[in-house]
Amino acid sequence: MSGADERVRPVDLARMVGVSTQQIRNYLDSGVLPQAPRTPAGYRKLDARHRRALLAYRAAGQGYGWIQAREIMQAVHDGDLPLALSLIDACHASLHEQRASLKATGEALEAVAEEAPDPAAAPRPGLRIGEVAAYLGVRTSALRVWESAGLVIPKRDPATGYRTYGPADVRDARMVRMLRQSRYPLPQIRPVLDGLRRTGSSDALRAAITRRREALTHQATAMLEASALLHAYITDG
Repeated sequence: MSGADERVRPVDLARMVGVSTQQIRNYLDSGVLPQAPRTPAGYRKLDARHRRALLAYRAAGQGYGWIQAREIMQAVHDGDLPLALSLIDACHASLHEQRASLKATGEALEAVAEEAPDPAAAPRPGLRIGEVAAYLGVRTSALRVWESAGLVIPKRDPATGYRTYGPADVRDARMVRMLRQSRYPLPQIRPVLDGLRRTGSSDALRAAITRRREALTHQATAMLEASALLHAYITDG
């Protein structure tokens, strides 16, 4: 029996990847899976191509992200291969940029972490929140969010109640900004700063960088698998 003649039921596809049969129908309706002719009784006729498309989509979701995977499969099924390839290229380019950013961030954070708090490192001691925001190139709302998360905790002027940032606070805010630019979630940043404050070393910082590097390696491997399945699906038809 040829692949085109192999009949597959929606329930078979659903069980294969652990989703509901309704989800398979949604994939068909949205263009994630190729269109399926119907029998005279109204049932969809699925075959091996739908199975290959489903496996390619699931792999692409793991590697590229589910939104990007949907757009890639829709472009393939619309016959727009250049668009599908450009979407894939963009995902790989983004991963490359994240790697480069992580390397630069790691180097910069090491330098910041090893700095002793120095009053000369900031324009002047006792900075207000707006001045720190301008110095770092962030919004004051970001500094407030970081404070709420326990990442940067400035003192308060006893007379006015205004926040005042010392050299160590500015250093910590610089580290938070760099980590956020490398897409670290706030809960993962706190152990880095806590470890630095507690031990005076950058061990926690190095561990965070290592975890992020491992995550990018895992994503790159998933992208490689997705590329192989997508290539096989596109070329085999």
